[in-house]
Amino acid sequence: MLYLTLVVAFIASILLTPLVKRLAFRIGAVDRPNYRKVHARIMPRLGGLAIFGSFLIAYFILQPKDPVSSAIASSWIPIETAIIIGAVIIIITGVFDDMLEITAKAKLLGQLAAAGVVVVGGGLEISFINLPFGGVLDFGYFSIPLTIIWIVGITNAINLIDGLDGLAAGVSTVALLTLSAMAFIMGDVFVMSMAAILAASSIGFLFYNFHPAKIFMGDTGALFLGFMISVLALMGFKNVTVVALIIPIIMLGVPISDTFFAIVRRVREKKSISEADKSHLHHCLLNIGFSHSQTVLIIYGIAALFGLAALLFSQATLWGGILLIGVMLLAIELFVEVVGLAGKNYRPLINLVRMIGK
Repeated sequence: MLYLTLVVAFIASILLTPLVKRLAFRIGAVDRPNYRKVHARIMPRLGGLAIFGSFLIAYFILQPKDPVSSAIASSWIPIETAIIIGAVIIIITGVFDDMLEITAKAKLLGQLAAAGVVVVGGGLEISFINLPFGGVLDFGYFSIPLTIIWIVGITNAINLIDGLDGLAAGVSTVALLTLSAMAFIMGDVFVMSMAAILAASSIGFLFYNFHPAKIFMGDTGALFLGFMISVLALMGFKNVTVVALIIPIIMLGVPISDTFFAIVRRVREKKSISEADKSHLHHCLLNIGFSHSQTVLIIYGIAALFGLAALLFSQATLWGGILLIGVMLLAIELFVEVVGLAGKNYRPLINLVRMIGK
């Protein structure tokens, strides 16, 4: 039944996207070129509505259930219902932004409302973690705000990388496929099914969104995919260990590292961390000389490497995992310095190697 549902999600996305494209032009949900953007003509956005619509069609056909989360004592409503309600809130927020370009505070309010429905209403929260060398770290009253911060943070991280044709949709698809594979290994049918359906919907949309794009997903799509990935990643690793929390961080390495170094870059340049710039990962690769399509495919490859690392980490011993993280952090730092992601003059590791070499 799942395979048939995936086909339905894929075909529905292909059929819905042209309809959404017409709707976007009709209601004025378009993206106009400016100095920060790489497209030179007015483009329809709102494409996330097609991803959401195809996902909903497949979801209601399959009707997956999560028996563990649905039985959580602190939940007011089933987690499945909470996720759909939260997704609707996110979609409404994205649609308004694609149409009217609402303020950052208004977008944040919508994200907080969606996260609140899932965390408070659905009972999805990380209340404690088991430490690797013994002991328990209990978050207490901070469990709800920390979980909400995770959801809002990942939601915005996906939104920040939505700067080139097919980039956010492709990176999200890689993350969703990784999440679905890991959920399959862990025997979590609900997360596996939800992630796979969403990936199929995103792949269908990529037929119109890959360079040269005919439609953008807009904030409607980027916020929706980020929200769903953040929630499913939390649900997929319920055993509340440090390892379980690190896995989704590795899996989402591209958007998280891009966001982290954007903050580093803006702090170093004494700018507001919310100030937009043209120095994200895709901008850096374009500046080096890669073409639009090459840049997107390179970032797909990086996302796939992070996904593979997450799979390896999930099967590694404690010390093996620590070694893997150490190697990854060194590789990320070196890559960041080479491409200039944290600023042109940020090269502490390269300078250290040069000093040692002398």
